[in-house]
Amino acid sequence: MDGIAGRKSALTWAVHISVLLLVALWTLPTAGLLISSFRDKDQLAVSGWWTALTTSTQNLVGRADGAEKQVEVDGKFVIAGNLLDGPGQTVTAFGYRSQEPTKFKAGEIADLGDGRGLTVTADGDYIIESDLRIEGDRGQRIFYTAAIPPRFSLDNYRSVLGSGGAGRAFVNSLTVTIPSTIIPIMVAAFAAYALAWMRFPGRALLIAVIVGLLVVPLQLSLIPLLTLYNKIGAFAGIPAKGYVGIWLAHMAFGLPLAIYLLRNYMAGLPGEIIESARVDGASDFDIFIRIVLPLSFPALASFAIFQFLWVWNDLLVALVFLAPQKEQLVLTGQLVNLMGSRGGDWEILTASAFVTIVVPLLVFFSLQRFLVRGLLAGSVKGG
Repeated sequence: MDGIAGRKSALTWAVHISVLLLVALWTLPTAGLLISSFRDKDQLAVSGWWTALTTSTQNLVGRADGAEKQVEVDGKFVIAGNLLDGPGQTVTAFGYRSQEPTKFKAGEIADLGDGRGLTVTADGDYIIESDLRIEGDRGQRIFYTAAIPPRFSLDNYRSVLGSGGAGRAFVNSLTVTIPSTIIPIMVAAFAAYALAWMRFPGRALLIAVIVGLLVVPLQLSLIPLLTLYNKIGAFAGIPAKGYVGIWLAHMAFGLPLAIYLLRNYMAGLPGEIIESARVDGASDFDIFIRIVLPLSFPALASFAIFQFLWVWNDLLVALVFLAPQKEQLVLTGQLVNLMGSRGGDWEILTASAFVTIVVPLLVFFSLQRFLVRGLLAGSVKGG
């Protein structure tokens, strides 16, 4: 008995450690993404998020004032200014050629030729002294290495939220996601009850077909579904591109999982309750509405989480069934366009990621207490 108890204890520890590792694998990248979304874009480009609280070293380039800003001091012509643009920054090295950007230490004098010298101090002040008047100089380029303290800002979020069409795209995503979540639940709930508690010919075959549809790839069925929808839409006068099409598409893709999940859950409900209601004269519709549906709320909430997250983050189906204009562009499509127009400004991806997950996080945390109950109850006991 002691050996068995010991093995159980070791297994328990192994499970706990595995869970902690899985949580860490998911949490650390998310935390890094969150931290990066608030970092200065220049620091984000040269160092990882784990260095966010430490001073970073950056190689920068600035330009001194032109000849029109020179003043005469003690017989020398001087141009002075400062290279740094923030508090707490210090210059460690500088140069005046791109091939040797760190040739001189802060405070040393660099010979520019023609009787001119350049000095850059640690606080970023530069001085160009010349024995002769400086003519026609638009500004000496100065390469320097600066130690910059951590900087955090909301610039990345301003870039995302301030882009044209972001608000409209957010509303479009809600317009697509909410009906695409509610409609499959309504249809699947009726179908799941029929497959769980109603006896009719071909029920087992229907269940087998639904299970088989779970493994059909979305990409494989997308084109046939679009072709069928266009034919039906042309006959019924429904526009080829619109919200009706994408609602029906998401319903079709979500129904197999919804029916399978809800059917397993409803089949696990106590049969005595159902039989008692039938003895009392309740119809199948009354039993479904008044008894089964309220008891199945954990399973409904579980599927709602999955469906909402999948539809909200979808881009492929939206590109196929919605018009590409801004009037119907969803949030994921808007962010793709924003990245395309900004070119190398990839730092806004960090802010974009959290802009897109705000609503899914609210949905998940409001329904997550039902998630495990809905999944486990449907998988442990079935009828």
